[in-house]
Amino acid sequence: MARIFYSFALIIISPLIVFYLYILRGKKNQGYRAHFKERFGFVSKSLFTVKTKPLVFHCASVGEVLAATPLIKALQKAHPNLNILITCNTPTGREQILSQFKNTVACSYLPIDFPFATARFLKRIKPQALCILETELWPNLMAISHKKNIPVLVINARLSEKSQQGYQKVAKLTHIIMRSITVLASHNKTDAKRFIELGLETSKSHVTGSIKFDITPSEEQLAKVLNLKQLYSNNERFVWVAGSTHPVEHELVLSAHQELLKKQPNALLIIAPRHPEQFDKVAELLTQSPLSFSRRSQNNYNNEQVLLADTLGELQYLYGAANVSFIGGSLIRRGGHNPLESAAFSVGVITGPHTYNFDHVYPELTKLKGAVVVDSNDELAKQLITFSQNTKACQTLGIKAAQCVTKNQGAIQKTLNIINQYLEPKP
Repeated sequence: MARIFYSFALIIISPLIVFYLYILRGKKNQGYRAHFKERFGFVSKSLFTVKTKPLVFHCASVGEVLAATPLIKALQKAHPNLNILITCNTPTGREQILSQFKNTVACSYLPIDFPFATARFLKRIKPQALCILETELWPNLMAISHKKNIPVLVINARLSEKSQQGYQKVAKLTHIIMRSITVLASHNKTDAKRFIELGLETSKSHVTGSIKFDITPSEEQLAKVLNLKQLYSNNERFVWVAGSTHPVEHELVLSAHQELLKKQPNALLIIAPRHPEQFDKVAELLTQSPLSFSRRSQNNYNNEQVLLADTLGELQYLYGAANVSFIGGSLIRRGGHNPLESAAFSVGVITGPHTYNFDHVYPELTKLKGAVVVDSNDELAKQLITFSQNTKACQTLGIKAAQCVTKNQGAIQKTLNIINQYLEPKP
């Protein structure tokens, strides 16, 4: 009954959902209007013409795609003939899938969780298993998959105390979700305990750690980082990256950089807004400021004070080219973003206080002294000035950050061992 009410409510507000995605988001980013039929389960026939049933990975957006990439590539290496479909919710997620995997996987949007759309999607795709990254727990998707005997694997699972409380408010619907999970691989015992308290059978729970720690820069990636260092720094200036910044936070970051420039006139800020629709808005902020800037997309850098990173898929390399990084979404209440892309390249992390989205990462990173926390843009400026004047302290922060990544690796192999149990035998 709970799922019937949920589905009915979705259908009632469906005009608003379509208006939001196609009109509002589509106006800012035309990618939301492309492939729109997929939002209702009308996936391309080319996705299900392969004889073997696909293994489906659902990654909400860019962050989940990047986290899942090493896992999926390891799976491809172990099973070269495995048919893989990666679904997402956003155009930027889709672009990241294409960038990371080219034509080695199929790609589509996950349909909106209408029962008819989800049923159509599953009927057409006929997946051998569904792997859901983190907490994208859609009731109809999971319940219908369970009914069709499609294994539902929730991997790299995390659940904050706040999210647990939210699920408890809709207990009957949550019970349906928990009952539909075949196996859950969580970050740690605390996450596992929260899922079990929501109704997940203890036997279905496994603690594997976070696959986000399993980052090892390749020779190709290191070469790209070296090229960027030569282009923007050449070891002659202090470079910091503000990655995944949001509105309001953009202004705070630019203010901190202006304070830094008073002590280090040659310093460079590379600012990478979280969403592409913010690129032009940040450019306008920079135009109205006293700061000189260029845009990465125009490839015309000439020692400006700020580089606007208005490209996709390069953030991890830009982190690697910096002396230190600031991870956005943390000076404002957005919960922060992934600091490990920076840490993996031995670049230390500065973060604001709001990191609840990564409470499985930051406690360990700060405990091992690979990250420092600031409470305001004034504190951010002071910390930047300190690191710009103390090269050894800045380098030590980066070394500690990389050690934290190495110490916590191993989740990918544990997760692969679980996935392998649910792959159908070769025909």
